[in-house]
Amino acid sequence: MTTASNLRLMAILAHPDDESMAIGGTLARYAAEGADVTLITATRGQRGWPANPADYPGQDALGRRREGELLSAARVLGLSEVVTLDYIDGDLDQTDPEQIACDLVAHIRRVRPDVVLTWGPDGGYGHPDHIAVGEFATAAVIRAADPRSGHRCAARAPHTVSKLYQIAWTPRTTAAFAYAFGDLNIEVDGVIRRPVITPDWLVRARIDTRMFARTAWQAIACHRSQLPDFDRLARLPDEQHRRLWGQNDFSRVFSTVSGGRAEEDDLFAGLRGEEEAELAHAA
Repeated sequence: MTTASNLRLMAILAHPDDESMAIGGTLARYAAEGADVTLITATRGQRGWPANPADYPGQDALGRRREGELLSAARVLGLSEVVTLDYIDGDLDQTDPEQIACDLVAHIRRVRPDVVLTWGPDGGYGHPDHIAVGEFATAAVIRAADPRSGHRCAARAPHTVSKLYQIAWTPRTTAAFAYAFGDLNIEVDGVIRRPVITPDWLVRARIDTRMFARTAWQAIACHRSQLPDFDRLARLPDEQHRRLWGQNDFSRVFSTVSGGRAEEDDLFAGLRGEEEAELAHAA
């Protein structure tokens, strides 16, 4: 097995199930390689109820259920730590920026990740919570490195993240999701938003997660409250599951250790020792 000892990966996302649906294979791969993988989820998904509205259990009950699903998925993925913040699903873009920056800076300085993953300005398919958490995470990465940004974690030393990536929905990803889930969309302010396709030339890292596609699906299956059509999805052929979960793509916001147009096949490229990099490439 490839090793990634002493390397730390952090994902900062909006809802329970984002980690499994969007990047489950990547999180599982790096956890299996030995990296410390931390997930920060900004909300408990209190309003996410795709089933019959008449059966909606209310914010508190659904939040507890979804947090339990998240912890089950995290065990499947092999995550080192899960942090659930207490912001409200659907209102994340109205959160006090200073408050959430304080929370995120504190965790970044505590965990000291080498690489951070989050949503981009498109939010995948325009979801306001995804967009907001990506903005807050990016700001927190910058502020965590600034010794002038004390917040309530003033006792912790500043920390510079080496690489920041955003989740990219490429033509391949979009086609696979459309086949499995149909027309993925969300209505915001009277406008229907759909997936924003990242052109291949904008992708800076393609992570091969075929060996972890089944693991990703097992983690997704933990989020049963979000899968009213679970039985149909479970019957998809293995080939389709590999298309859905067998590769994750990312745009690179910045890197202090790599650059240029070449695609990376490892989020820790430039951070591993020479022998470890050869093992990762061979894997």
